[in-house]
Amino acid sequence: MSRSRHSALFALITAAALTLTGCADPAEPGAGTAKGEAKGKTPSTDVVSSVKKADAVAELLPEEVRKAGTLRIAAATGSPPGAFYEADGTTLSGADIDFADAVAKVLGVELKREVASFEAILPALGSGKYDLGTGNFGVTDVRRKTIDFVTYINDGQGFAVREDSKLKEVTDLTDLCGLNVSTGAGTTFEVALQENLPRCAEKGKKPYEVKTYADPAAVWLSLKQGRTDVNMSTINGLRYAVTQQEGLRFLNEFKRLDVGFAFKKGSPLTPAFQAAVNQLKKDGTYDRILKKWGTTESAIETSQISPPELKGPTPK
Repeated sequence: MSRSRHSALFALITAAALTLTGCADPAEPGAGTAKGEAKGKTPSTDVVSSVKKADAVAELLPEEVRKAGTLRIAAATGSPPGAFYEADGTTLSGADIDFADAVAKVLGVELKREVASFEAILPALGSGKYDLGTGNFGVTDVRRKTIDFVTYINDGQGFAVREDSKLKEVTDLTDLCGLNVSTGAGTTFEVALQENLPRCAEKGKKPYEVKTYADPAAVWLSLKQGRTDVNMSTINGLRYAVTQQEGLRFLNEFKRLDVGFAFKKGSPLTPAFQAAVNQLKKDGTYDRILKKWGTTESAIETSQISPPELKGPTPK
């Protein structure tokens, strides 16, 4: 799907959802608004423009980057509160956008941002097309073999269903046996679902069917229209979405993962980005971004470079 068609579709769905329902209480995790924001509107608090360059941190960038003053960044969009188009179809918003822009200000560089599909970004980093990428990329041991990460939040995997669903909780992926499960293409969710699919037969149950979509908006349409029974996605994204769309509910968290800026393996940019994230924590910008997007439960104590994957529940 082209950027314009994707933007229009997402804007249409968002506008309809906002017309039908208000946001959750701002104090609730994943709420669509922060204190001071009107319900039913995207948070618009400016948390970036006051960020100052930190010379000591900027010195950690390679000399050629400091001289050029720019970095090429790929951004996956369509999954609020991470990154998405506003209703005008052209303005980008979200926590990923704010974090990247704030880090750039600390480093004194300009970001040349290009919107790209989630599944295309990591391979493009390896080819040198981009310097870094954002898209709520969870840090996994498999990804760490070819990609370096600089962590900035903790998110992870969870589930959402329609309000009338009889499914109460997913503590093991075999709880999904016999259901149609929607998720994003090229994600850790798709990998986990495919890897565990044979376990249904091992338990004498009908396998679940995995339906993947490259367009995040299509994932939600499949659930709302009854073509799928449950959606597996990011914890923050699910919590946000159910506050914006009628007839859906967040089911439960399944596994936590650190989330980071993604770089080509061995990138010399990672020390500077790690120091920049920690500078944002020090000056208070970090907490202001999380508060704006209702994701304070995703705070990390300190940024790390490619930490080991957080291990969640083991198969039963």
